[in-house]
Amino acid sequence: MPSVRRVSHDFLERQGLTTVFGNPGSNELPFLAGLPDGFRYVLGLHEGAVVGMADGYAQATGRPVLVNLHAASGSGNAMGALTNAVAARTPLVVLAGQQVRPAIGPEANLASVDAPALMKPLVGWAAEPACAEDVPRALAQAVFEARLQRRPTYLSVPYDDWSAEAGDNALAVLDRRVELAGVPGTGQGHRLVERVAAARRPALVLGGDIDSDGLFDDAVRLAERLGAPVWAAPSLFRLPFPNRHPQFQGVLPAGIAPVSAAFEGHDLVLVLGAPVFRYHEHLPGPYLPEGTRLIQVTGDASAAARAPMGEALVADPSAVVDLLLKSLDAPATPAAPYRPAPEPLTAEGPGLHPEQVFAALRDELPADTAYVVESTSTNAAWWRQMDLRRPGSYYFPAAGGLGFGLPGAVGVAMARPDRPVVAVVGDGSANYGITALWTAAQHRVPLTVVLLRNGTYGALRWFGGLLGVPDAPGLDIPGLDFTRIAEGYGVHARHVDGAEELRAVLAERVDRPRLIQVDTALTTPS
Repeated sequence: MPSVRRVSHDFLERQGLTTVFGNPGSNELPFLAGLPDGFRYVLGLHEGAVVGMADGYAQATGRPVLVNLHAASGSGNAMGALTNAVAARTPLVVLAGQQVRPAIGPEANLASVDAPALMKPLVGWAAEPACAEDVPRALAQAVFEARLQRRPTYLSVPYDDWSAEAGDNALAVLDRRVELAGVPGTGQGHRLVERVAAARRPALVLGGDIDSDGLFDDAVRLAERLGAPVWAAPSLFRLPFPNRHPQFQGVLPAGIAPVSAAFEGHDLVLVLGAPVFRYHEHLPGPYLPEGTRLIQVTGDASAAARAPMGEALVADPSAVVDLLLKSLDAPATPAAPYRPAPEPLTAEGPGLHPEQVFAALRDELPADTAYVVESTSTNAAWWRQMDLRRPGSYYFPAAGGLGFGLPGAVGVAMARPDRPVVAVVGDGSANYGITALWTAAQHRVPLTVVLLRNGTYGALRWFGGLLGVPDAPGLDIPGLDFTRIAEGYGVHARHVDGAEELRAVLAERVDRPRLIQVDTALTTPS
């Protein structure tokens, strides 16, 4: 009779979960024993970086990914990074080691008496099998729950379970298949089409799920068919629409009052693939202008349930977009030329203005470059200069938790070797995931890291002004040289001083990771 480990490995292989991101401890070694030849173990030096890499990899592939963490301590280290994966609806399967079963009750070292409770506030599903024979089934549930819910799941397994016999029924999980179809019913679809067709001045709001679900180009066709202005939902983590398209109005501000002001004059707001809404700054006001109605279409039932206003249809956005494209007989709006980027601003003092850096990225790198961005204080400069017209071009920490940028970029680059990948990170955020450079070096990931060094937490300085706290301590971080840090991890690095030097360096094509440090002037997110 096969062991629990053997059946579990076979199940993971059949489901395509053969790339494992992890940082193992003693409890995890029995699971890793005899890992089949087709598996790849990607070691990260800290659990936050492990989850960030897996998050980027899963987002770029669109498939669940296995994460291997060490008991409660490693799981705790990973929780900050997991907040981003939860907000991005990334299907991670987190597998954590538990002490042997006889040692859990006495709370031996590395035992967690109620391991699932540690993660339940975050993940979509968490469990610890009641017995060894249930491990393969529970692992299958973790995979299917992650796929169906589009959220991380968590499974704690006592390490003596892996060598136990699987039982007569365990092999049944190997042929399991679970699918979800979210097509609206005839009546629901008819009402939605009627409402959209009857709107005098509709507006579209698109969320990151549009890009995650492969609907980037379909969203362009729908917007042009409607002739409607398009916003990206606030707290954007994926770009769902070309940012220089003539109908694109930008990313909605993350405050109640400015969102409401943006919708002034529109009788219908159609929100596709986004929560309503992920506000950040507390700027109170009416949720919607008078006379404006909102319809949300999302595959995330919890997002529909918690929205504070409007109507919601829980359905697959792809099915709804397809229905609207087939049902709306209005001719597509002739596409006007894409808006050109303005001349980049320059800095008055030493260092480059971030707009000069982003203009160089736009001009010198291929059009299909994927950018993983974690430089929060340069947000306004980024959108003024970049020209992103391809799906999967933009990734950002979905919950705002720092530490995603560098690890996420490593994961995206490993998942998409067919296109260039660039991490754009600030000196404040880089420290949260710096160990990912070691993994990039070990796997020779062809990743370019552009590190913007301004010596301070720029976004916090902006928030200090917004909240009336201009003298908060701990905002400056002088004396950091990331070229030396990167070299220590095995990544080639250089410091550039001027815009032309930066352009020349970016034009070089490399087949290994590199870090480019650029001193920049302090700017604000908006």
